[in-house]
Amino acid sequence: MTELTKTLELKLVEPNAHKRRKLRETREAYQHALQDAFDARCTTQTEANDVVVNYDLSGYAKNVLKKYVPQLTTTYNAGELHDDHPVRFTNKGLRLNHKPENAIEWYVKIPHHEDYHLWMPAQPNPEQRDWLEALNAGDAEMGESRLFERDGTWFLHVTATRDVEDGSEVSTEERTPIGVDIGEASLVTVCHRDDHGCPTAPELWADEGKTVRRLRKTHFTATRRLQTRGSERIAESFGDELWNQIDDVFHRVTREVVEYAESVENPVLVLEDLTYIRESMDYGEYMNRRLHGWGFAKLHAQIRYKAVEKGIPVETVNPRNTSKECHACGEVGYRPRQATFKCTNDACWMGEYQADVNGAINIADRYLSGESRFREHENDDDSAEDGGRLTAPQDTHADAETQQGTRGTNAS
Repeated sequence: MTELTKTLELKLVEPNAHKRRKLRETREAYQHALQDAFDARCTTQTEANDVVVNYDLSGYAKNVLKKYVPQLTTTYNAGELHDDHPVRFTNKGLRLNHKPENAIEWYVKIPHHEDYHLWMPAQPNPEQRDWLEALNAGDAEMGESRLFERDGTWFLHVTATRDVEDGSEVSTEERTPIGVDIGEASLVTVCHRDDHGCPTAPELWADEGKTVRRLRKTHFTATRRLQTRGSERIAESFGDELWNQIDDVFHRVTREVVEYAESVENPVLVLEDLTYIRESMDYGEYMNRRLHGWGFAKLHAQIRYKAVEKGIPVETVNPRNTSKECHACGEVGYRPRQATFKCTNDACWMGEYQADVNGAINIADRYLSGESRFREHENDDDSAEDGGRLTAPQDTHADAETQQGTRGTNAS
């Protein structure tokens, strides 16, 4: 069994004016409490508690803030806050209710403050239905949740953890490592060695790399121009639209990477360890900005959860010199062009090779050499589809468990 964590997205369906007002009150109180605790540079939970305890928030939100603010001020050494943080709740904050007889089946209880909760109809991503049912049945564990508004629509992101069956019980030596190289020229490149040790069946997503680079450049240029004109809200909306397009590319490519792995006997996908990538990321202000804005973590997370759902194991390796070494002889070479690797060993048969494929093979070989190390699966978000109006449980000043008898057919 492998433990898998995933972020489930639920869209809150057409809240009425009263509920919208309560949601916004919760958001405003949370953001004020966060800002005040952050401005006070709280470094311990006790210090943060002394600030947030004065706000009209549920304990589920306050408990998150008590942990989150010290992380911002110490671990991350943040200099300022983003303008629109989502409201976070601990894993005990939300409750689900399933009514399969209704047009839309799911409802969620959202804490407003200590004595008041909102029951909201919610539309999940249909592809995540089994995860939601596992949460409702107690077969998956709920983690932290986040409440936020996007383009006038309210969403909840809920993390869930469950055990999934491993694809097979073959040994490490019997597996076929598939190197996954993530870059900017080719968005993703995969390759593995055949039974004779020869690199075979490389696949590159170079066109997708061009598309993402174009979208990111458009986003950066347009956002800077709009901000100069003082159009902050337009810039934010425009940026969301472009990043949604990038997410669509990411989801398609990572799905195809997993399909590639399914075509290989006893596969294991081998990724570069993000810890080492971040630690070595010091290439000057311009390149650092580009790399930190690049979707390494998001691509990793999507490959991980999609692979594990298919029973395909995922391992990580130290990426040091995977792009600089020759996969044939191990000599350090160079790139005369972005897509070309040149070996400097005159005795090596290879000479020149496709640079991204060379890197993917080196990543796969790190697994064979025993350098792989397992890391926890990261989360990612999927998009919910539109829903409709439905009947719902009633809002209550008491906990939902004590109000089972009052849940009626009141419209939302």
